[in-house]
Amino acid sequence: MAVYNLTVNNKKVKVDVEPDMPLLWVVRDFVGLKGTKFGCGMALCGACTVHLNGEPARSCQTPISSISKTDKITTIEGIGDGQLNAVQKAWIEEQVPQCGYCQSGQIMTAVALLKSNPNPDDAAIDSAMSGNLCRCGTYDRIRKAVHRAADTMKVSGNGIGQK
Repeated sequence: MAVYNLTVNNKKVKVDVEPDMPLLWVVRDFVGLKGTKFGCGMALCGACTVHLNGEPARSCQTPISSISKTDKITTIEGIGDGQLNAVQKAWIEEQVPQCGYCQSGQIMTAVALLKSNPNPDDAAIDSAMSGNLCRCGTYDRIRKAVHRAADTMKVSGNGIGQK
């Protein structure tokens, strides 16, 4: 066991865990944030996507020992500062969720895409989202939701707190 000082959703947390424990289990079982999901466990489906210093990361394959105390971890619970992010709102408006299992990973990837490319075309969306699998097949709705969120963010700026 080893003690790690982390910054998760802008809050300092301390955990005492095995160094090879994946970030996913630290976030879920020790920090208590259950929004990040376990999917395939091999970083292939994207259900476990979080942001590590603003970039999408597969938490199921990220050992906690690879995280430094200056790294910033953001989970689905932290992207809107307690309010709906423009992407989350668009997800609801476009009725993207079906079973919902992949949604947190999908949303985290979409938020990162819009941060790096605020006006993506269909090809950019498909490329960015290609690592996130949706077994319900809502890919058309996902694309529409990303476009809707991009349009909303053009008007409002950061996309947080959209009503």
